[in-house]
Amino acid sequence: MKFKRSGAARRGRIEIIPMIDVMFFLLATLMLASLAMQRLDAVKVTLPAGHAQQMAAHDPLTVSVDSRNEIFVNHLHVNADQVEPTVKRLLQPDGVVVIAADDTAGHGVVVQAMLAARRAGAERFLVAVHRE
Repeated sequence: MKFKRSGAARRGRIEIIPMIDVMFFLLATLMLASLAMQRLDAVKVTLPAGHAQQMAAHDPLTVSVDSRNEIFVNHLHVNADQVEPTVKRLLQPDGVVVIAADDTAGHGVVVQAMLAARRAGAERFLVAVHRE
């Protein structure tokens, strides 16, 4: 007469198919999360080259001037006379404004945008450069 073995003596099995499903789910989730972290709505400007320190983690207010001398405040197109009220409305308490001007942008337009931001309450300006 044959006796059945007890359940304690059986060796466990590792099921590989559910583990592959979980790994694929994690891979897809991480890929989508990394795509969401990229800033794809940025204004296209050619920054001048230079050396600079890394910025803080929060997103400061950005005033951009592109190659056609058009002014953007946080990716919102504004006229020169609208810079001051727009900056006043969006300025954070730290008073930091990043100036991102195209390499070919007119000096006068950049200075006028900075002066309007200063009148709106900006205390410090950071100039965005392209790392060499």
